Amino acid sequence: MTVAVGSKCYSLGAPPCKGEGRTWTDDELDEAIDGKIAALVFDEQGKADIEELLSSVAETEFEQEQLAEALADADDIEDWRVGEAIAEAYLTEHRDCLFPWPDGRDERKSGSSLPGADLVGIQHDTKGDRFAFGEVKTSGEAKHPPGAVYGRTGLKQQLEDLRDKASIRNDLFEYLAHRAKNSSWLDRFKAATKRYLANTSDVQIFGVLVRDVDPHKDDVRVRVEKLGDNCPTGTEIELLALYLPAGAISDLASKALATRPGGSA
Repeated sequence: MTVAVGSKCYSLGAPPCKGEGRTWTDDELDEAIDGKIAALVFDEQGKADIEELLSSVAETEFEQEQLAEALADADDIEDWRVGEAIAEAYLTEHRDCLFPWPDGRDERKSGSSLPGADLVGIQHDTKGDRFAFGEVKTSGEAKHPPGAVYGRTGLKQQLEDLRDKASIRNDLFEYLAHRAKNSSWLDRFKAATKRYLANTSDVQIFGVLVRDVDPHKDDVRVRVEKLGDNCPTGTEIELLALYLPAGAISDLASKALATRPGGSA
């Protein structure tokens, strides 16, 4: 199943900072959730890797049942988690990105979140592989831009920090480095590292708004203008607003949960 590119409703700016709005239909949203998005939300690949690793340990039927219980999906998830999965799936499919380590694997307890960018990975561009960092906000607030853009933890501040603070980018680089050894993406990590060490501003930054209101360029217009000012050489920034059908955000979690065996819409 694919993740639809959606219909373009506006396009703003030019490198180093540009913005775009895209809309999804009900069918496009449902197809994406049934496929890649549910797989990301429930980290199906990660669970499969654990099961393969521990298959020789859980030998008896009882042990296998206990393992299945330990790895069982949560009964409830937050809508914003599905919003982040939508952003990840979209950037993977349409911006040639790889986000190899879901942040949910680093949680110490269900429902917790860790500091740093929502999406940390690698993008392939015309020069090869470079690091890509993204922040995601999911909001159905009927104003443009939504309140989630502002404040200490708002999209504005997060994107400015990623653009301006090498210390934050270095932390994210180190985060990936710890997970790259023996991985299938090690060669891509090494290639991105070579570019990063030559210029620690040579990165792609994404700001993604997942919305379920009428499209409006004011969701990203000011940020496109401001983030492009004094942008470090090598840094490229894209603001993407993905507009879901009206009222869809409040149903994201239930739609994702319904994809599980025995789930219901």
